[in-house]
Amino acid sequence: MSGQPSGGPGHAARPGPNGVVNGNMAVPPQTRPDGLGGNVAGNPPGASMSQQNLNQIVIEYLSKKGYSRTEAMLRTESASHDPVGRLGGPRGAEGPAKFRKGMDLLLTWIEGVLDIYKPELRRLIWPVFVYSFLTLVDDSYLEPAKDYFNTYKERLENEHKDDLRRLEPISLPSHASDSDIAKIYRGSKYRVTMSNAGYDQLVQFLENKYYEGGNVVLSILQGSLKIVTIDRASEDRVSLANMLSRAKVQEEFPAEDEGIPGHNPGSAILDQEPGSTTLARLQLGPLEMEPDLLGDVMAELDEEDARNPPGDGQTSLRTEFDQMIKKEPDLEGPDRSTIPLPPSKARDVIMEVQKVKENRDRFKIEGRTGGVAAGVSVCMFTFHNTHDSVTCARISDDNILIAIGLDQHYIRVWNADGKPLPSTMPNEQPQASRRLIGHSGPVYGLSFSPAIKNPNASESDDPSKTPSTEAQLLLSCSADKTIRLWHLGTWQCLVVYKGHLGPVWDITWGPFGHYFLTGSHDKTARLWSTEHISSLRIFAGHDDGVDVVAFHPNTAYCFTGSSDHLVRMWLLSTGAQVRLFTGHTGNITSMACSPSGRILASADDNGYIILWDILPGRLLKRMRGHGKGGIWSLSWSVESTVLISGGMDGTARVWDATKLADAPGQGRILGEGGAGAKIDVGNQPQAGGKKKGKETVVSNDQISAFPTKKSPVYFVKFTRMNLALAAGAYLP
Repeated sequence: MSGQPSGGPGHAARPGPNGVVNGNMAVPPQTRPDGLGGNVAGNPPGASMSQQNLNQIVIEYLSKKGYSRTEAMLRTESASHDPVGRLGGPRGAEGPAKFRKGMDLLLTWIEGVLDIYKPELRRLIWPVFVYSFLTLVDDSYLEPAKDYFNTYKERLENEHKDDLRRLEPISLPSHASDSDIAKIYRGSKYRVTMSNAGYDQLVQFLENKYYEGGNVVLSILQGSLKIVTIDRASEDRVSLANMLSRAKVQEEFPAEDEGIPGHNPGSAILDQEPGSTTLARLQLGPLEMEPDLLGDVMAELDEEDARNPPGDGQTSLRTEFDQMIKKEPDLEGPDRSTIPLPPSKARDVIMEVQKVKENRDRFKIEGRTGGVAAGVSVCMFTFHNTHDSVTCARISDDNILIAIGLDQHYIRVWNADGKPLPSTMPNEQPQASRRLIGHSGPVYGLSFSPAIKNPNASESDDPSKTPSTEAQLLLSCSADKTIRLWHLGTWQCLVVYKGHLGPVWDITWGPFGHYFLTGSHDKTARLWSTEHISSLRIFAGHDDGVDVVAFHPNTAYCFTGSSDHLVRMWLLSTGAQVRLFTGHTGNITSMACSPSGRILASADDNGYIILWDILPGRLLKRMRGHGKGGIWSLSWSVESTVLISGGMDGTARVWDATKLADAPGQGRILGEGGAGAKIDVGNQPQAGGKKKGKETVVSNDQISAFPTKKSPVYFVKFTRMNLALAAGAYLP
């Protein structure tokens, strides 16, 4: 109809984006963004409105109404399409080069943004790299895919070394289809958490650089990532204070909720199926005491209270014992029938009574101690003239014996008080030290059987009739693939255990004796019993040698740490794996489970200690202060609030395990210890000395550090009285 705009009766003409009425009047052709003449592809003259223009109108409306989250989502979706709605933007001429163009654009921009946004934006580099590489392989751009991988591999190796190792062999589409790691990344979206402000800046930049590589990055963000935006006011980790602190740190680590479920750092989920959230049920409470033993211990404690009533301010031994065995409501203990143990003896009664006495009379470390020097000092045993031959050291639980393993294939044992060591063999004189000879390779691990010092033994009318509570057995493991059990009365080897197919790196007794655990270069850990010549369980699953092993305090579980940078938790009764802890960037060098059974501490050769909440499998925090070379020993205080560590850098360090880090990596930069310089959280290094070694960041969890004079610390421990002991060898 003449004079009636098209679109039917009653429809008024509406202005277009440039004010031109979209009716009978012809719409002038839009100019292409690349500067070439003609219409935008797929937008014929006379069309009412392009998809891009429609999206822009909606975005402006959402912005005016304050719907910022919906606006940001629509911006991402709109920007990842070309002007007529096709996903991924223009293809063809650029071919595989567009992925490198997009990555270079992202890297350049991230390095130029404000420092407070860099840490969270850097978390995007890895997923963009992975999905770009897999897309290139899928599209059969084989040489460009290889070049792309090699170009950016080096900057990602520190954090993603294992995944890079598994991705590198992928060179054909068929390889990608069969690769487990490729299936993991393709099967789920990679999760990244960002602040609203950082996300808005990212989308705005990529929109502005759409045809300069931004379209490729936006396409990956939309199709392969799940970006969760958080308001600064709602969560501390994206608060301005934390972001400013993180901006000062050169080394950033993934958040525990980052990545793909079952594959992300800090995840305890074992199921690799996409989206799985299944966690095995755990029983972390203490193991119930045998009924007969429980009755005998209570009777002994009542008699002791009657003979020696508690002093002013002291609780009775019976009350202390009731507090020790009191169950926590949220921790269920394992069934005693699942962990067969030999019947208790008179020795066990004496040991349990003495444990209660020491627990009551111990030096108590209570309250938060971060940044405040706790009353903890360290007694250090130093070995001289070892010529760098010491491989390990251990101190017995009764603090009477100290032993070292040597690369000269033997073990040497001393009395910690310097007294001669007697022998139960007839006509054999006491000696200042004992040599245990039998291994045919370097001795890498030692472990004394459970023991406790009984001060009442010397007061007995007939000490010979009082069962000894001192360490009676010593286990050793060696490069000769064997484990040996030594008697500490006759100083002879009782049993040789064989089964491992490679050098045995570590060994430890269970908390109640009877069982012991070993880790080997053959990628397995094994559970043994003193009564059986062969292993009871084989724990297989690591991709590299098992370097360290540890028991849970209730003996129901054990932990293994490996050179594959993983820590695994196993159920002893079935041999099943129940937790997986990933997040280390170096080889695991030591582990220790807290007496409470709730927290696991693990350390690596990059100088980091990580604390894990075992029940949910959550990473609590990272602590740093040691130099590189390995943290060789960890030990918890009785309260599970303070941790002590010793390592290759020649220092023993005390850490606050209760204070969660306000921000990752906070701390000053101090010189590495080992040269006699005083190091403490509360003091700066003394001036005047020449700075030695590489500078190390000390996190704010460190309470204090005790440097030695060129003596690597092989072993540290808290006694049941909360006294800290250490052992090392002087290396001039």
